[in-house]
Amino acid sequence: MTQTEAQQINAQIDAGQIAVEVNGERRQVPQGASVAELLGLIGLAAPKVAVERNLEIVPRSAWATTPLAEGDRLEIVHFIGGG
Repeated sequence: MTQTEAQQINAQIDAGQIAVEVNGERRQVPQGASVAELLGLIGLAAPKVAVERNLEIVPRSAWATTPLAEGDRLEIVHFIGGG
């Protein structure tokens, strides 16, 4: 690990942020945030969303109690109705 990388990690820890990957993109979220809080930050409504965390589906009933951790990989699918 380079000194610059170490400084970046320390800055994230100091700021109370963790890095997660959402649909292939790195994001900073507050440490201790839940799946439900992440969806709120992104602005997605629950009725038409499915969430996979580290290759496992997270049931909607567990979103509020499933904390995110450094390095989590999430796939979020937003269903759009139409005809």
